[in-house]
Amino acid sequence: MNAFIEELKWRGLLADMTPGTEDQLNKEMTTGYIGFDPTADSLHIGSLVPIKILAHFQRHGHKPVALVGGATGMIGDPSGKSAERNLLDEETLLYYVDSIKKQLSRFLNFDGNEPNRAELVNNYDWMKNVTFLDFAKNIGKHITVNYMMAKDSVKKRFTGEDGAEGMSFTEFTYQLLQGYDYLHLNQTMNMKLQMGGSDQWGNITTGTELIRRKSKGEAYALTTKLITKADGKKFGKSEAGENYWLDAKRTSPYKFYQFWLNSSDEDAERFIKYYTFLDKETIEALIEEHKTAPHERKLQKTLAEEVTRWVHGQEELDKAIKASEILFGRSTAEDLVSLDEELFLQVFEGVPQAEISKSEVIGSNIIDLISEKSGFLKSKGEAKRELTGNAISVNKTKVNDTFEVSENDLIDGKFLLLQKGKKSYFIVKAI
Repeated sequence: MNAFIEELKWRGLLADMTPGTEDQLNKEMTTGYIGFDPTADSLHIGSLVPIKILAHFQRHGHKPVALVGGATGMIGDPSGKSAERNLLDEETLLYYVDSIKKQLSRFLNFDGNEPNRAELVNNYDWMKNVTFLDFAKNIGKHITVNYMMAKDSVKKRFTGEDGAEGMSFTEFTYQLLQGYDYLHLNQTMNMKLQMGGSDQWGNITTGTELIRRKSKGEAYALTTKLITKADGKKFGKSEAGENYWLDAKRTSPYKFYQFWLNSSDEDAERFIKYYTFLDKETIEALIEEHKTAPHERKLQKTLAEEVTRWVHGQEELDKAIKASEILFGRSTAEDLVSLDEELFLQVFEGVPQAEISKSEVIGSNIIDLISEKSGFLKSKGEAKRELTGNAISVNKTKVNDTFEVSENDLIDGKFLLLQKGKKSYFIVKAI
């Protein structure tokens, strides 16, 4: 078995491939590509599997190419969608393309003189000068409408399946345009393999068919499984339906780390195969270790660490781990005070706050601060009772009724974290 195919199989990622794909990969270093749609200025974690596939492809000695769809992004791929998406203006689209190019360069090796160094291409570069008449004459005549209508992505939209609302001619042409990409790359870069998610099978095989009919060249297809969570919900979305992005400005490394850390046992067992480079023996040992002590969540911790390090680097991972330890009580007051404002507010997102002038906070008696000044507790009487019962903490450190706030207690020079018991938090912002 080919080593790359074997890797995808044991990781549970392989969905399908055309006959002869494995023979081609065994025969020679093969150039293969995956397309990325520029629908935003960042990729999200739904793109991590295709990125990982290209990285595995390169590690096994083949040449990976990432195609950013500057041209096809103007139309929108109908695969897996029930409605046509809004078209982007050219300026916005080109900005998205440039942003995604920069992002992809973090995950693949584009440097050096190795024959299998990664490359980035933008299909706008070869599409922009193609006229409609030339495309209809030279490409359209090689693929029948019957062939295009038989594709699942098209049939679902035409039959109204899953609430679909039909398809415009613009979207109908998408598989031909994607097929033309493959043809162009096959002729100019000796591209012999296109890869993608299983929902792309129809578009990819249109490309192999176009190459076979027009130039009789060699072309193969390979798809990977679409990832869902164990409960059947879509992978990569928050409970509020928001994406988890790869750009730290859109999704903080702390929040990104927490996403993986909160995986269920069943998901973590699959995800650690999909999203890390850990070898089979290491992963199997981790799974067995997790089964003997699931409460330690070693599988989730390893998954979160590996993926966060890969996407954001060691420094951001260290910050995310420190922040997580603060939240769950395994850290010192010094760790908490060392947090910057952004990370502090991320960790304690949604905790009630009160703004008080700094002059009233510094030197303030704790009884006054946690009752009348902040409103954290209802009265001085309640404050005294809770302090007597050793239930009040400031910055995760237990305090008594003699405690007074100093400048050094302020987190990033402006915050105090008040706590009653284990779960009741309150933030004082000194302004």
